[in-house]
Amino acid sequence: MRPASPALALYLAASSMAQPLARALLARRARRGKEDRSRLEERLGRPSLPRTEGELVWIHGASIGEATSALPLVHALGEARPGLRVLLTTGTRTAAEQIAPQLPACAIHQYVPVDTRQAVRGFLDHWRPDLALWVESELWPRLVVETSARGVPMAMINARLSAASTQRWQRAPRMAAALLSRFDQIIAQDQETVERVGQLGALAGCVSLGRNLKSAVLPVPPTPSALAEARDAIGGRPVWLAASTHEGEEAPLLAAHAALPEDTVLILVPRHPERGDAIAKEIAEAGLTVSRRRLGEVPDATTRVWLADTLGEMSLWYRLADVTFVGGSLVDKGGHTPFEPAALGNAILYGPSTENFAPAYAALDAAGGARQIAHATALATELGALLGDREARAAMAQAAAKVRAEMTPDLPALANDLLGLMDRRRNARA
Repeated sequence: MRPASPALALYLAASSMAQPLARALLARRARRGKEDRSRLEERLGRPSLPRTEGELVWIHGASIGEATSALPLVHALGEARPGLRVLLTTGTRTAAEQIAPQLPACAIHQYVPVDTRQAVRGFLDHWRPDLALWVESELWPRLVVETSARGVPMAMINARLSAASTQRWQRAPRMAAALLSRFDQIIAQDQETVERVGQLGALAGCVSLGRNLKSAVLPVPPTPSALAEARDAIGGRPVWLAASTHEGEEAPLLAAHAALPEDTVLILVPRHPERGDAIAKEIAEAGLTVSRRRLGEVPDATTRVWLADTLGEMSLWYRLADVTFVGGSLVDKGGHTPFEPAALGNAILYGPSTENFAPAYAALDAAGGARQIAHATALATELGALLGDREARAAMAQAAAKVRAEMTPDLPALANDLLGLMDRRRNARA
């Protein structure tokens, strides 16, 4: 029997009355540019596209990271079952703008509804999913409960539950158990998550350890002309990349770069491009010349930093770099994916904060595919050594590529496993 949860009951009662408040909050967010004004009705449970006949798999990825990690699986599901339709939902504008153009013909994108009774029921009444897949661990209680109540088989894929998230759920243990026990399958990306979701109330036998879907993701390739133009602009100078940096990281990265020979170019890609103005000022204050991608500026022979304050061009920057420092790791952000630079031939450096990809960084370290650095001085030393040693860079890149290949899931097998949940539920009803 599923555990009773007074906290969940209270939440559901509140969400039953929250539609007017949700509409007002969405309108406010739209005025601030945080919602797509032209598609606000989707967030309120009024989809903008029709539901075609046939089987439909719904995948929810909260934001750009989760949605991107789902893309290889979307392709695998379509290849495993011709005629299947896939609905991918996200909650952020950035995810919608970047993911929708990458979807195969079998898939469409919509915004996820807000977690009110009216919005969720409108969404489910329209789409009638045959299988629901949650990527990682964003669980909206009303959405989980209503989907389960309709008998839709549900799985959490690429699940990851951090220590901090676990502590938050432990404040409402019966609510956590009431939600997690509704999942037919939970495939975790690390052993810690396997243990944590089990302790929080996932059904025995439903939790398993899988491989990280993000290891199968490759950024959209740049056009040949864009790649050629960028290479011409750099002109054969040594290049290193700081990928997905956060506030507080740029200062030590710039300090390390200032210690390198003057012909070295840093391509600096902030996680949030809207920080570009502030970062450009910081670069100038560090005494380094800068060209800004957002302004259409092209590096010349005097440029020390190319500030890539745009979205959707990571594949270009990885292809230009000899060494990549992965951001979110010098500040307490848990680190970003090492799989993309590993796939595109980079030697990898990173800081101490790697909780988001701990198994991957441990494997890369053990294989010699990546090196951890603690501060600017150590980074400058490592960069100087690697940029001057082609063979060392190549050995690291080869080791990193091997680790990534070993950690990539068998996508056809995963797709068939998940579709089996749908088939078994349908056969049980017959």
